[in-house]
Amino acid sequence: MISFIIPTLNEEKIIEKTLKNLSEYTGEKEIIISDGNSKDKTIEIARKYTNKIAIHDGKTRQTIAGGRNAGAQLADGDFLVFLDADVYIPDINNFFSRALNIFKEKPHISTIIPSIRVFKELETFGDWLVFSTEDYVHILINNIIKIGGAGGEFQMVRTSIFKKIGGYNARLVVAEDHEFLRRAMKAGDVYFVKSLRIYHPGRRAHKIGWPRLLWQWTKNGVSNSLFKKSSNTEWEEIR
Repeated sequence: MISFIIPTLNEEKIIEKTLKNLSEYTGEKEIIISDGNSKDKTIEIARKYTNKIAIHDGKTRQTIAGGRNAGAQLADGDFLVFLDADVYIPDINNFFSRALNIFKEKPHISTIIPSIRVFKELETFGDWLVFSTEDYVHILINNIIKIGGAGGEFQMVRTSIFKKIGGYNARLVVAEDHEFLRRAMKAGDVYFVKSLRIYHPGRRAHKIGWPRLLWQWTKNGVSNSLFKKSSNTEWEEIR
């Protein structure tokens, strides 16, 4: 079984499209929402698709990593698919049929990472350039030199591996996805599959611009590698 885990915070504008997409998967599945205490209709919409909902009630804002971990605690699946609230998976049954076959044929793999693109109708040249370049970076760091690393838009991991390495580092505000994959690589290969592709609207890059976003990614990645912490104390909510 696949457990789809989506961390959310005020995602009423887009969450239903993602949930409808996941509901089209005909294999054995469960959908889990891990909400950071939304003030909009996110939970109301989610309840139409699942009764597995974790709601953060802490005094401080929940990190994305913390939300993923909270969702994983409710999961019963053999595989955990962590995806953002705005992700869309075309031909979803074929996508996961292929992904599951890869895990079956390559038992040493811990995690699968797909290619990412912005929806065609929203895609800018900057989007295309960054994500096309990112494909080759992910081939290099995952499939060749085996460091481990990728964004958090979509990560499919064996539940046994997730538990073995202790999940995501909930203290990290940013770059928790890269840090998780570096640890996952030590337990089993992280495998980038260029022929598997997901889409999203590119909200953050379109809102703040690629130069600023790339700088944020870079400084947080360096801070994580050198000091084991994020340079950002908050990750700006963009809706």
